[in-house]
Amino acid sequence: MTPDVILNIGLVVVSIVLLWKGSGWLVGSASRIGRKFKMSDLTIGLTICAFGTSAPEFAVTISAAISGKPDISVGNVVGSNIFNLGFILGGCALFRALKATREIVYRDGAILIGTSVLLLFFLHDQYFARYEGIILFAGLFGYLILLFARKKPLESGVPAGTATWKDYPWLLFGVGCVVGGGHLLVYSASEVARFWGVSEWVIAVTIVAAGTSAPELATSLMAAAKGRYGMSLGNLIGSDLFNLLGVLGLAGTIRSMHVADGAVSSIAMLMGMCMIVVIFLRTGWVISRREGAILVLIGIARWIMDFVGR
Repeated sequence: MTPDVILNIGLVVVSIVLLWKGSGWLVGSASRIGRKFKMSDLTIGLTICAFGTSAPEFAVTISAAISGKPDISVGNVVGSNIFNLGFILGGCALFRALKATREIVYRDGAILIGTSVLLLFFLHDQYFARYEGIILFAGLFGYLILLFARKKPLESGVPAGTATWKDYPWLLFGVGCVVGGGHLLVYSASEVARFWGVSEWVIAVTIVAAGTSAPELATSLMAAAKGRYGMSLGNLIGSDLFNLLGVLGLAGTIRSMHVADGAVSSIAMLMGMCMIVVIFLRTGWVISRREGAILVLIGIARWIMDFVGR
């Protein structure tokens, strides 16, 4: 084993520490700041946490759009969203069953399904026009207006503490740690994988997908561990909505894009995942450990299909 590989293994450990500690700071400070402004845990998860943890997808997708790499731009968003709903949401439910609310099912879940259906309609011809990107991006502002126009009552029983001026820099520092940790994990783990002879494609659909979604994983797990189910669910669903409406919408606004043949089937799978998640949320108003296991298995099946397809 070469010194470079040993160094990268050490960087993997460092990145995991950054993700774990950073997510704790992000959740704690976001909770206190949100409560100061009378925001519920669900709204905090759908906005502050979701925007912060979607930063890696934003950076990769916008950079790819500017560089004229449409498959990376669109594929990163679609792949990350499927990973969020399969492995991360399912994994969080395996760790602790997640309670749902009417708002997250009938409002946020319905909007997530509607957005995925709209994206499938836009890309059925394998072309993402600029005006379609503008429509998606405008939808993000409409969604945010809806969130803040109809405030949900604050949850009780899980004290968040009182916000101070220190929470604002800690929030930014926490976001920086989870975003930096995610990028570091992608880089170092990819280098280790190359040393062991893993192909570029396998690296892309496993390590890179997991790495760009690592902030969502760390933040949602931390929120669930602290009993903040609304924030945990809100972070994942909010991240998916922000990726589709904000990140992909802005990328399409910047440049019209042609996408590969596999894009349509991947978006169709994303739409199916959204529907399954909303159904699970509605049945018993909770995602149980069994349902979490099903979501994880779907995520594994999707990876196997990618391997076979290549």
